[in-house]
Amino acid sequence: MHQVDILAIAAHRDDVELTCGGTLIKAFKQGRSAAIIDLTAGEAGTRGSADLRAAEAERASGILGLRARENLGFPDSGIVNTPETRAELAQAIRRFAPRIVIAPAQQGRHPDHRVASELTRDACFVAGLAKIAPSVPKHRPHKILHCITYREEPLKPTFVVDISDEFEQKLEAIGCYASQFEGVIHAGEVYPNGEPLLDIVRHQAAHYGSLIRVRYGEPFFTTETMLVDDISQLEVSTF
Repeated sequence: MHQVDILAIAAHRDDVELTCGGTLIKAFKQGRSAAIIDLTAGEAGTRGSADLRAAEAERASGILGLRARENLGFPDSGIVNTPETRAELAQAIRRFAPRIVIAPAQQGRHPDHRVASELTRDACFVAGLAKIAPSVPKHRPHKILHCITYREEPLKPTFVVDISDEFEQKLEAIGCYASQFEGVIHAGEVYPNGEPLLDIVRHQAAHYGSLIRVRYGEPFFTTETMLVDDISQLEVSTF
């Protein structure tokens, strides 16, 4: 298994593409390595099948520039945070040994997203305990970032990544999931307002981009306070 700089963990295939795909594309352009762990195969989804979504995810992975993508096969719409699931995810985190982990938002409409967020944080901690599954060297990531695009309740991002140059490529990656999104107006479990999906993605990215005075952005939240070393170099003008 390849070690990577960034590991994105999500409940379903296509979650990463929707929430932080532009950030991963940008990281690849910057010479960083990235991988994705999808926790479920998406077998409970209304559209498509697990096998079809696997093929779609493989095509999207090439667009994102991933070094690897893994699926843990947890039950779709039934992810649980237990000692067993924490241990399995922790083993995968150790194999990839990332510095940065991108996790789902801590709250959301879909129960899998909420549980996946908590499970990811707990598994990152467990991955650093040397006496648990000692056959794989311990590794605890430096930082967990929560991608908060799905959140409906107000939450100010800790920071926003400028994906203006990567946005169309992000849409291309999302477009790989034809079984989920082609012709879809009501993307119910994700965005419930009835707009065409790609319009919603564009509007949201434009909104978050406007917060940092760029065209398109992806928002992230961290529970920790961010360190600033030189306040004279702060980005984003007040006016």
